[in-house]
Order: sequence, then C-alpha cells, then structure tokens
Amino acid sequence: MTNQDCIFCKIISGDIPATLVAESEHAIAFNDINPQQAIHVLVVPREHHSNIAELAFANEAALVDLIRLGSKVADELSTGSFRFTFNTGVDAGQTVFHAHGHVTSKTPKA
Repeated sequence: MTNQDCIFCKIISGDIPATLVAESEHAIAFNDINPQQAIHVLVVPREHHSNIAELAFANEAALVDLIRLGSKVADELSTGSFRFTFNTGVDAGQTVFHAHGHVTSKTPKA
C-alpha cells in the first residue's frame, strides 16, 4: 500500500533520493534532511500508514520490524543514549503523514 503524493512513499520507491542508513523486510531508515541532533535518522515502514497508531492496528509484524530496525540503527550509531520518538497528529508535531520514528542522539559513536 502506497500513497502517490507521500514524500516517504516516494523515498521508499526510489523516486526521491535519500541517504539510506539501514533497511529490513518492512522498513527503511534514512538520514533526516533537517537533523535536530548529531544523529537524526527516520525509520519508516515500507507500507503507507498515516501514523504509528494506524500501523500498530494494521500490521503488527511491520510495527515490530520498524522498532527493531530503529533500535539496531541506534545501537550502531550512538553510544547507547538515544531517543526513538513518534509524533501522531498535527498537534503532536507530525508534518509528514506516513508513520515514522525519529532516532536521535547527541552522542554518536567515535
């Protein structure tokens, strides 16, 4: 399932370039184009779901895979201190309506 107007769907399909960090069966991870910390990676399910709650109800395997991929990215890039956050809805700060998590950290591995 994709949305032809969604920027993340276009990144997943390769129509828009991104710096890929990691990928799995159900998700991809790429560097945020406007990083807020030294590490700022977006982890996105390959299927289009408008937010993390929708993904959780629609595809449990994809949700678990996304969390695992984000955790793997955090383990590989950070010293162990990181945040893995999801914004759901405009009032929570969501600006792209394709489920995604932000892996951020001030302390990258040397």
